[in-house]
Parts: sequence; C-alpha cells; structure tokens
Amino acid sequence: FSSAFAYISGTFSSPIPMTNYARRGTTVRDVAPAKFIKAYAEHLKNTGRFELPSWVDVVKTATQRELAPYDPDWYYIRAAAVARKVYLRPGRGVGNLKESFGTVERRGVRTNHHKKACGGLIRHILIQLQELKVVEKMKTGGRRITREGQQDLDRIAGQVNNLTNDE
Repeated sequence: FSSAFAYISGTFSSPIPMTNYARRGTTVRDVAPAKFIKAYAEHLKNTGRFELPSWVDVVKTATQRELAPYDPDWYYIRAAAVARKVYLRPGRGVGNLKESFGTVERRGVRTNHHKKACGGLIRHILIQLQELKVVEKMKTGGRRITREGQQDLDRIAGQVNNLTNDE
C-alpha cells in the first residue's frame, strides 16, 4: 500500500525513466469518443460495403422518440458507436446495447423514465458489422471485435490521434 501511495504521490523513484518509452500504437481508448465515432462513421460510409437499409429515413431510434433523426448519416454514426462500445467491452449483446443507447422518456407532468432503444436497429447494425468481419458472436453470448476489426478500429483511431496532434 505504501509503495502504491508513494508512486501516486510522485515520491517513488523508478529505476527506468518513464520518458524513454515510445508509444507503440494508438487504440480506440486513446482518442476522444466523438472524434473517433465521426471518423469511423465516415470510413464506413466511404468504403461502400456498409449498406443502408431502405427504411433508414423512416425509422425512429427508440419508441419514446417522436421523429426519425435529422442527420442523413445517422445510421453510420450509430454503427460506429455500436462498434466502439463492443470494442471497449466485449460480450455486449443487443440487450445491453439497447440499454446503453436508451434515453429519457418525457411523460408530461409525470416523472421521466429511462427507456431502452430499438433492438431491431441495433441487431441489424450488428449483423452488418458481422458481415464486414468487424464483430463476431461469442459462444457465451454477446459480440466481440474480431482481429481484423480491432486492426481497422485502431488504424482509424491512429489517424484521428495524428489529426488532433497536428492541430
């Protein structure tokens, strides 16, 4: 305990100076979520392999929403956010993602309640990410990022990190 406290407080002297270590690579955890999601959504849009369903302009993202999203690229943004969440915590399933993407239902004068997001939409995105070999099903349930998917997401994260360092 005392050595951990000494290390945190800065009184611990390491035999190897920490400044000599060079970072090997950038992962999704190292970049800001909003910047990564925007960049990965743009990547999904530009590859042409990620197809938009015919109902994308009509569907709502949750039952408590009144309208479909205004942004024409909202489906790519949601897909990038789903991929990021699965990357950060493997084993997430549709139910967990529904809870994560849920929002507050406004009920007039009554108290607000949290409601889950639309599961069919998340399931459709996960199936498309599986076809792209970004995620795969786990035997115990849920999804995880494949090796190719991790390389792809880390490459995009590296590009975002380079752009933010240049600015």
